[in-house]
Amino acid sequence: MPRMLERVSTSAARWHEHAAAVVGRGPLQQWLSDRGSLTARLQARCQQFRVQRLSQQQARCLPDEAGLLGLPRACQTHEREVILRCDAQAIIYGHTVVPLTATAAQWPLFAALGEQSLGTTLFHDPLVIRGPLSFARLHPRHPLMQRLRQILPEISATSLPARRSLFWRKAGVLLVTEVFLPALAQLPAAVYEKRAFVEQTTLRR
Repeated sequence: MPRMLERVSTSAARWHEHAAAVVGRGPLQQWLSDRGSLTARLQARCQQFRVQRLSQQQARCLPDEAGLLGLPRACQTHEREVILRCDAQAIIYGHTVVPLTATAAQWPLFAALGEQSLGTTLFHDPLVIRGPLSFARLHPRHPLMQRLRQILPEISATSLPARRSLFWRKAGVLLVTEVFLPALAQLPAAVYEKRAFVEQTTLRR
């Protein structure tokens, strides 16, 4: 996948503590601020849920990611990129970064996830602790928006809402960023509860 991404200061996102700083009151704000399993919520709203893995490799993390993870600026990390699809529609772009120093004991299933949901793994593991959510609106020059343009050129939105949070397990840490795509607004109400995978709805703070 091409990595010719601009990393100038104007590409940086402004992250906020509250979803209201990014989107107005309404369903989208509820999606952003919900701390439960995003996978379970999506499964409840479609007949066919799919994790499309785009890549899982070593890559240079973004400067603000490095700061959150306590890593040197623009260092190499394990990176995973996915699209979450509901009935073939792209709904969420997921971007996960794990330090190279992470061990298999800290994140035992990460390397072998394939097209399984990372969220399912995290929300089923009692050792996992989730940090606070933060929220931003990603603009065209942001590196993740540039990647999205390459992956989904049909997306015409000039900016997209995103959220991110840290997860800890033992001494290990990872950062998950989720970008909410326009097709989310087309999802029906939760009409497939019986089909949805039952997951733990909250993680310990």
